[in-house]
Amino acid sequence: MMRKIVFTLFMIAASGAIASPSIGQTASDCAPGVYRANDRNAVIISQSNEGDKDLGYVFLDGRRGKVSDRDVPFRCRGSDVLTRSASGAFAVWRKVEFRTTPTHFKSGDLTLNGLLIEPMDASASTPLAMFVHGSEKTGWVGHISYPYVLAAQGISAFIFDKRGTGDSQGTYTQNFELLADDAAAAANEARRLAAGRFGRLGLLGGSQGGWVAPAAANRAHADFVVVTYGLVLTPLEEDSEQVFDELRSKGYGNEAIAQAREVTDATDEVMASHFTTGFDKLAAAKQKYANVPWLHQIKGEFTGDLLAADEATLRKDGAARYDNLGIDWHYDAKAVLRSISMPQLWVLAGEDREAPNLLTQRRLGDLVDAGKPIDIAIFPNTDHGIYEFTEDADGTRHITRHPEGYFRLLGDWIKGKLHAPYGPAQLKLARSSS
Repeated sequence: MMRKIVFTLFMIAASGAIASPSIGQTASDCAPGVYRANDRNAVIISQSNEGDKDLGYVFLDGRRGKVSDRDVPFRCRGSDVLTRSASGAFAVWRKVEFRTTPTHFKSGDLTLNGLLIEPMDASASTPLAMFVHGSEKTGWVGHISYPYVLAAQGISAFIFDKRGTGDSQGTYTQNFELLADDAAAAANEARRLAAGRFGRLGLLGGSQGGWVAPAAANRAHADFVVVTYGLVLTPLEEDSEQVFDELRSKGYGNEAIAQAREVTDATDEVMASHFTTGFDKLAAAKQKYANVPWLHQIKGEFTGDLLAADEATLRKDGAARYDNLGIDWHYDAKAVLRSISMPQLWVLAGEDREAPNLLTQRRLGDLVDAGKPIDIAIFPNTDHGIYEFTEDADGTRHITRHPEGYFRLLGDWIKGKLHAPYGPAQLKLARSSS
């Protein structure tokens, strides 16, 4: 969750079948944008990440890739795209126009760069989703697809460059409180720009944004919160849960997990003290388990790095190398969720290696039992980012696509009316949606 890949989307609109176009497409052949079909499917073409010279694409049904891929299911032609159906025939999908309003706004002493994206027919009943960053260090304005996924489904969206990224001022940080203040300021700016053309406003955060969006919810006076592949854990627990998940995947049982907890307790103390205490405890744990094979297989978010370094290096350089982003290692995500009352949707990846979520699922269940209006959707056989994947014999995973139903679930839930099923999603609904 301290590392996150951001992808961008573009969509499509359809009329008559044509002959198959030629192959050999490059990024220069395509114009970034949203193109939508009459059946509400769409494709979004855009820069996948800031600085990437190629263009990526994603369909509302979850298919994704690079426009230069040999098996890409469309071809660019001027201001249109020609999409291939299951029968092999091609049809013209035309570009969809949106109202876009660039802006600069203040958060404390900083000026941040933002963009409002609205359907052309946005009205006082149109939902408005304000996007909350994960841990990426790149700017979002012009480089993120999710807002267009929602806009193609009739939802307005506001994005901004995180402090210290893109065209926003400040120093990059992962201090959740500062980031929550920025999100609240962004929500106020979104309200100002969309005045008279939106109804409910909510926050949508992915990955690390799953910590920040709930923290910002009351400050932003949000009407709803959506979290995708986030955690109801402290950042320290994220590391330990990742370590335990790694060991389970290698076939280790409860005894090894219990022993590994002694190790993660030691690395937690060093990290949470900002590399001022805990070195004796860490040295003792390393010595105690020096001859067990799993000790040298641990990665986690930071435990593997701390185990690999000697004490002198950790004392001298540990804080600068591993603890320089302002993270509150004891951040109590569950307490934050107890403090907010608006409806929430949590979408989790069933096989998330970066953010293992079994403990998150239990804690969300506890909150639902306590009366919190939290809906939960789990997409099985997906990894961080809600990506389906293939897996090699050695455990290496290769991302393929988003699952069918994922984007439609986000859109329908935000609009307040579910139309299940959503592909393979396992839904656990409170009473916040119908």
